[in-house]
Amino acid sequence: MANIISVSDIQLPYEINQSTVMDFAREMFGSSFRDIDRLLKVFVNGQIEKRHFACDLDWFRQEHTFEEKNNTYIEQAVRFGSEAIQDCLNQKEFLNRTISEEEIDAVIFISSTGLSTPSIDARIMNILPFGSHTKRIPIWGLGCAGGAAGLSRAFDYCKAYPKANVLVLSIEFCGLTFQKNDVSKSNLIGTSIFADGVACALLCGDESSLLKERRLQAVPQIEAVQSTLLKDSLNVMGWDVKNDGLFVIFSKDIPTLISGWLKPNVEEFLTNAGYSLSDITHFIAHPGGKKVIEAYEEALGFSDEKTALSLQVLKEYGNMSSATILYVLKRFMQGDAVSGDRGLAAALGPGFSSELLLMRWK
Repeated sequence: MANIISVSDIQLPYEINQSTVMDFAREMFGSSFRDIDRLLKVFVNGQIEKRHFACDLDWFRQEHTFEEKNNTYIEQAVRFGSEAIQDCLNQKEFLNRTISEEEIDAVIFISSTGLSTPSIDARIMNILPFGSHTKRIPIWGLGCAGGAAGLSRAFDYCKAYPKANVLVLSIEFCGLTFQKNDVSKSNLIGTSIFADGVACALLCGDESSLLKERRLQAVPQIEAVQSTLLKDSLNVMGWDVKNDGLFVIFSKDIPTLISGWLKPNVEEFLTNAGYSLSDITHFIAHPGGKKVIEAYEEALGFSDEKTALSLQVLKEYGNMSSATILYVLKRFMQGDAVSGDRGLAAALGPGFSSELLLMRWK
């Protein structure tokens, strides 16, 4: 098993209200769409109130090469990734003491919005005092499913090494992928929902010495995980890599896919684990958007009460790709879950794919 004993998330420096972003989108795209007023309704209907970015709004008005964007990605990822790790290891809300980097056995690094070799985790380990034998497991390209997948791979690691302590670090700067001259509807929709986010989680195996340092009476313990790939769905979401950088692929059919595909996927997962949807107390969902949350509710028969925390994160932060589910998870850990409660975590990403985790508060 893997026990989640601490989670941190970062408040990036530039908070921008949705109304301001909508005015910016009118400025950028108004001359390219005859029906711009109708299209801009997506900024209101999505129920996002504000988002956070690593760069200010003027940065997005300027032309940037792929190289410039990627260099900014590396610089900001090292800066805010280091901060997220230190916050996670020093979360007085969740931990009895500060955990040192030397006590960490593995770092799983998740991202899809920039490129770096050596990977960002290696760069951070040259700044923070990790042990020289700490295992590095960088994972790229899972998009919105990446945070949940990182938790799943940490579960796998802790099953193999029950004394292990693992960090899952998710860094996404979706804003840095903005394409000023892309007048596609996908880019417009992406501009309405995507944001920057950085988060980190500390997971410990069942025999870890750090379990005694958890402050909460009950923490989520991952019991089972499932990864699923929907064949012949490569064009649903992802990046189109061009000379100018990463161009968003975002199908309008995503809510429909969730409605028809997710429920049998979840039911198979829970049945194999010996449970059913009625056994789930908490739903830790990646909020891909308001329509995605509604599709979750329709497909799984969940009330809006079960998706309330996911919607809250969406309203306050937007869709931060892989990092978003860690922001949601932190709020569940700050909530009123008690020992014995069961949780289902779910995130969807490019492939088209899903990552599911079964948790029990213990």
